[in-house]
Amino acid sequence: MPINKEKKKEIVSDLKKAMGDAKSMVFVNFHGLSVADSSVMRKALRKEDVNFSVAKKTLIKIALDEVAPEGERPEFKGELALAWSDDLLAPARGVYEFQKKFDGKISILGGVFEKKYMSAIEMLGIASIPPLDALRGMFVNIVNSPIQRFAIALGQIAEKKN
Repeated sequence: MPINKEKKKEIVSDLKKAMGDAKSMVFVNFHGLSVADSSVMRKALRKEDVNFSVAKKTLIKIALDEVAPEGERPEFKGELALAWSDDLLAPARGVYEFQKKFDGKISILGGVFEKKYMSAIEMLGIASIPPLDALRGMFVNIVNSPIQRFAIALGQIAEKKN
């Protein structure tokens, strides 16, 4: 069933608002994804405060042209959806987890990161950044390592003197 002109204007307006408010957005190809799998993915993304929406490519392109991120827009192949959030990493990380889970049925085509277009490879790089808690743990480990080694060395010196 075709969408009337007023509904298209409303969709473009909603997309522009979402794109303007989002810090990060991922373009997703979901070819062959079942409704059940799509529902599971949407619920998981919603828990991470990531919005997920499907729209016609032409309407997405119109909204992107009006928002005008820097750089060159990636090519949109297959069915297109958008995942976006106020969190810079959550959309890419969330979609990437499902890309691994539903191999071949979902893929990252690119995205917008801090108002700049990013390629699929760049968005996969962003998706592989560990969560903040993991980064904090890595930092504590790096800071603790020299102290721990110093304590071990002092312990061995004390053993030799006894």
